[in-house]
Amino acid sequence: MAVPSDWIVSVYECGRGELRDDEQLRWAATDGRIFVTRNRNDFLHWTLEFVRMSEPHAGVLIVSRSIPATRPELLAHALVRWAELIGARFEHQSVGPYFIDFLSA
Repeated sequence: MAVPSDWIVSVYECGRGELRDDEQLRWAATDGRIFVTRNRNDFLHWTLEFVRMSEPHAGVLIVSRSIPATRPELLAHALVRWAELIGARFEHQSVGPYFIDFLSA
């Protein structure tokens, strides 16, 4: 399965790089996107806060440090593999509110 190019967008491409973490998560949820981050602790915290506030989000994918930030091609390949696996696991349906998963090399 080829992943459509509009599935993945950088917050910097959209001019949203300066938003706070909770604002990033809300923006991704509004757009129906899973938020991809290396910021594990903060986004686990925000997921718990969103549950507490009954404010669902579209999901968080936490990228392991095993994928070096200096090798974006490794991240891109890992994201494509992950999208294919998730698509097969959920049969291309929504993963549900407060979804969290972890991406590693």
